[in-house]
Amino acid sequence: MVKHGNDDDSSSKRPEENRAPEADRSAHKVLPFPSPKSESGTKSEAEPPRPARRVPGSAPPREAPPAPSKLDNELTRRLSARFGAAILDATLDRGQSIVLIDPRSVREIALACRDDEKFEMLVDLTAVDWPKREKRFDVVWNLYSFAKNERLRLKAHVGANDSVPSVTEIWAGANWLERECFDLFGIAFDGHPDLRRILLPEEWQGHPLRKDYDILKQDTEWVRDNLGIESGQ
Repeated sequence: MVKHGNDDDSSSKRPEENRAPEADRSAHKVLPFPSPKSESGTKSEAEPPRPARRVPGSAPPREAPPAPSKLDNELTRRLSARFGAAILDATLDRGQSIVLIDPRSVREIALACRDDEKFEMLVDLTAVDWPKREKRFDVVWNLYSFAKNERLRLKAHVGANDSVPSVTEIWAGANWLERECFDLFGIAFDGHPDLRRILLPEEWQGHPLRKDYDILKQDTEWVRDNLGIESGQ
């Protein structure tokens, strides 16, 4: 016979093992969290710093390149014999031949490099600014010889107010390169057929690749007049 629940079948009469503990029924058990450490805790308790992780596939740090060495080869001897004191120095830097020349003799030396030494191509023409040096600029001509598969770098020290002979009649590709150098460094090239800015507007004041040029200030007047905003916004 099955007995249905009635008044006599109260929880107080149920077997003790069938009843849930009071604590379990009244609330969930909560594990206590550790209290935060005080600022006075010792450094030994702090987690040690983790070493920096290297990005997978990235190259290891490079060692400093070796210092340039004196260059004395057939090319530099021929140039020295022909141009004398106009060849100021010759060095080898990481496999690159660099000849320091008198800027007044740029055109003659460049012509000899093209016709006699077979450096048919002017790869690049640029400048480097050393503002603390008396002649603050390095003007650099990077040449390449298809016939010899060889590179040569001509370099000249130039003052802030000095000009350099143009080589546009020797390498036509120098035209825009000299304009860019004039635009961004303010270096003038004598004999250039159309020496004017190439990246910035003609009214722009200053030359942004000079290291004393504040790029945040820009040309305040030009920016205000032409863009309708205050410089630096």
